[in-house]
Amino acid sequence: MSLTAEAIQSLVTGKHGDPFAVLGPHPSRDGSVTVRAFLPGAAEVAVVVADGGAVLAPPLKLVHRDGLWEGKLAKRPPAAYRLRVKDGLGHVTEVEDPYRFPPTLSGFDLHLLGEGTHYRVYDKLGAHAATLDGVDGIIFAVWAPNAKRVSVVGDWNRWDGRIHPMRLHPGNGVWELFLPGVAEGARYKFEILSGSGAPLALKSDPYAFGFEPDEPRTASVVERLDGYAWGDGAWLAERGRRQALDAPMSVYEVHLGSWRHVPEEGHRSLDYRHAAEQLADYVTELGFTHVELLPVMEHPFYASWGYQTLGYYAPTRRFGRPHDFMAFVDHLHQRGIGVLLDWVPAHFPRDPHGLAYFDGTHLYEHADPREREHPDWGTRVFNYGRREVANFLIGNALFWLERYHADGLRVDAVASMIYRDYSRKAGEWVPNVFGGRENLEAIAFLKRLNEVVYGTHPGAVTVAEESTAWPMVSRPVHLGGLGFGLKWNMGWMHDVLEYLRHEPVHRKHHHNQLTFGMLYAWSENFVLPLSHDEVVHGKASLLAKMPGDDWQRFANLRLLYAFMWAYPGKKLLFMGGEFGQSAEWNHDQSLDWHLLGMGPYHRGLQRLVADLNRLYRAEPSLHQQDCEPAGFAWMDCSDAQQSVVAFARFARDQGRLTLCVCNFTPVPRHGYRVGVPLPGLYREALNSDSGFYGGSDVGNGGGVHSDPQPWHGQPHSVLLSLPPLGAVWLTRTDG
Repeated sequence: MSLTAEAIQSLVTGKHGDPFAVLGPHPSRDGSVTVRAFLPGAAEVAVVVADGGAVLAPPLKLVHRDGLWEGKLAKRPPAAYRLRVKDGLGHVTEVEDPYRFPPTLSGFDLHLLGEGTHYRVYDKLGAHAATLDGVDGIIFAVWAPNAKRVSVVGDWNRWDGRIHPMRLHPGNGVWELFLPGVAEGARYKFEILSGSGAPLALKSDPYAFGFEPDEPRTASVVERLDGYAWGDGAWLAERGRRQALDAPMSVYEVHLGSWRHVPEEGHRSLDYRHAAEQLADYVTELGFTHVELLPVMEHPFYASWGYQTLGYYAPTRRFGRPHDFMAFVDHLHQRGIGVLLDWVPAHFPRDPHGLAYFDGTHLYEHADPREREHPDWGTRVFNYGRREVANFLIGNALFWLERYHADGLRVDAVASMIYRDYSRKAGEWVPNVFGGRENLEAIAFLKRLNEVVYGTHPGAVTVAEESTAWPMVSRPVHLGGLGFGLKWNMGWMHDVLEYLRHEPVHRKHHHNQLTFGMLYAWSENFVLPLSHDEVVHGKASLLAKMPGDDWQRFANLRLLYAFMWAYPGKKLLFMGGEFGQSAEWNHDQSLDWHLLGMGPYHRGLQRLVADLNRLYRAEPSLHQQDCEPAGFAWMDCSDAQQSVVAFARFARDQGRLTLCVCNFTPVPRHGYRVGVPLPGLYREALNSDSGFYGGSDVGNGGGVHSDPQPWHGQPHSVLLSLPPLGAVWLTRTDG
C-alpha cells in the first residue's frame, strides 16, 4: 500500500483537497502504474480495456472498508480504461474513472477568470456537456477559493460528497471535474468543506442553467442551451433602429405568474410557450413595442416577484425549461415585439443553498456587516470591488443578451448600489476611501457593465431604475456618465400621481406638480414608468388612486394616459393598468380580465391605450425627439386657475407637430384659445373623452383651423372645446 494512513483517512472521510494526487492512474519510475478508486458499496473492482473489455490486471485490493481500492498494473494502461465493478448482489457494471481525465480549463481561461475579464464565464463555470476521449459526460466547475475540498454531488452518487471530489486550480480558486455518464436533467449541488471551519455546505451552482421543477428548488439541474433553432434573425438585424432614442418605445410590464391563468387548469399559470402566443397577440392588439418581464431568473421565494434572485443564469423552472424560454423570446421577436428583462445586481437572498457565505467565507458579499446587509430587503450586497464578483455579474448580463436574445436589461435598485448610506442610519455604513457616501466600486462596476454591454451588443439597451438626482445616469461613460441608455423618471411619476390624487377643485393649488418635470426633462434619456411598484403594498391600483365616482375615475385615468403618451419620454405601463384593474396587483392571482365585460369603461380604457400606442408609433412628432429639447415647447403652462396645460411636440421636420391640451377639471371649456407656432388645419387625432373610450363626447368636430391671432406668445392660435377631465391631441397639416 503506497498511501499513508493519514491520506487514506482523509479520502474516506471526504476531507482530501487534492483527489487527483491519489485517485486515478499514477505511474511509477519502474514503468508500472498504480490505480486507485473510491467506490463505496463495491465488492470487487478490476481495470479493463474500454474497447474490448479485457482485464488488465488482477482485481484491485480493498485498502479501506469504506470503499477505497488500489492495484498495480505492470504497464501503463491505455487512456480509455474503465473500472469493472461488482456490487454485493453480484451485479456487474463498467464505469469510467473520472480521475483519469486531464484538466479542462485552459491557461488562458484561468488567466481571464483570475483578472475578472472572462465575459463568457458562463461557458466555463457551471455544468457543461462535453465529450472527452470519446466519452460523454459533464464538466463541472465552481469558484470557491477558500474551500478545503469541493465535491459535486447528485442523484448518480447518492449525494455522497466523498465520491467525486474536484480538482483545484490553486491560482484562482476554481474547482473542476469531468464526470462521465452524467446526463442532461441530472440534479446536482456542490458540497463545500471550508478551510475556515464553517459547517459543511450544500450549495446550488451559481452558474446553473436550470433548477429542479418542484419545491424547494434548491438543487441545480444539468441543462443544455445549445440545439435551439432561433428564427428571429430579421428582428435582431433591425433591433438597433427599433431601440434608438428617436424610435417609439412603449413597454408593457408583465409578471408572468399572474398575467393570465389557464382556465381549464384552475390557477396554474401559463408556461413560457403558451404565454408567448397569448402575450404576443395581446401586445400586438394594444400596440406596445416591448414587453418587460419582472425577473424570470430563478428565485426560491415566489412572493419576491423575482427580485430575490438566486439562480442568476437560469430562467425559473415554474414556467418551463431553457429552450421553452428561448421559444418565448423568439416568438415575440418574430411578432415584432422586443423583450426587456428586469435584472437584479444590487443584492441577493441569504438562502443557505445560495451565494451567501458560499465557501465558508463572505465570498460574493462584503465581510463587514455595515456593507454586507441590505436593510430594506434582508438580503446581501454584492462586493463589486472583487474582480470575480464583477465578472459573475457582467457575464450574467451578457448571458441573457447572448444566449436568450434579450433586447435589454432594466437594472433594478441602482440607487441602492451607488450610495453606501442607502437606507442606513448614521454609524450603520462605511464611508469610501475619500470619506464620502458614494460607492466607488459599484459605480465603477456599472460603468464597466454598460461599456461591455454596448460594446458587444450595440443594438441592446440598458435601463436604470435610479430614484435620486445622481447626474448623468444615461450619459456615456467617456463623458462622465454611468453609461445607461435610459433612466426611469421616478420624479415625474411621483409628481403626476400625487397631483391626480387631489380632487379637481384643489388641483389649481398643485399645478407645479404637472409642470416641474420639464425643468429637468433633458438631463437624462427618460422612461415614464407606471410600474408594478405603484400598485402594491397599499398604494392602490391606478384606477383606485383617482378621485370621484366611476365616471370621473376613468376619465382621470384616460387623461393621465393621454398626458403621459404625449409627454417627452418612453412609456411603461404595468399589466392591468391598460384596462383599469380595480384591485391592487396580487402576485398569487390572475388579472381581473372579467372586468372587460362589465360596462363600457374598462373596455373603453383599453381601446384608448391601443390608440395611444398606435398614434405614438405612427406620428414622428410624438417620439422622434423624445430626448431632445427641440421636440417640446409649452404653449401654456400657467393656467393653474383652470388646471389646463397645453404643449406641442415636434418632429425633426419642425412643420410636423402635435398639439396636446389637457383639462384636469370636470368642467367642459368651450372657446378656449391656445397659441400655436404655425398656421394650418389642426386635426383632432385623439380625444380621451370620446364615447368610444367611455367618455362624454365633448370635442372639436374633427379639427379646427388656426387663426392669425397671436396668443400665448405664438403668432397663431386655435379655438378649442376642452372636454371635462379630458385631453385632446391635434396634429397639424398645411391648409
